[in-house]
Amino acid sequence: MPSKKALNPPEGECRQCWLHAYDSREQHKHLKPRQDCPACVSHMGGRHPEHMIVKG
Repeated sequence: MPSKKALNPPEGECRQCWLHAYDSREQHKHLKPRQDCPACVSHMGGRHPEHMIVKG
């Protein structure tokens, strides 16, 4: 189960990126060694869907 920190990103942060950063092992356990996470790759370069950004 993700930690409280992983589930509660601060304002302005992407929920998916925050979860993958603070619950990395669980979120990436399905990947083969050295395989990039498709969800993380899709967000590289600041392309975060607006609905995933925490609003104040």
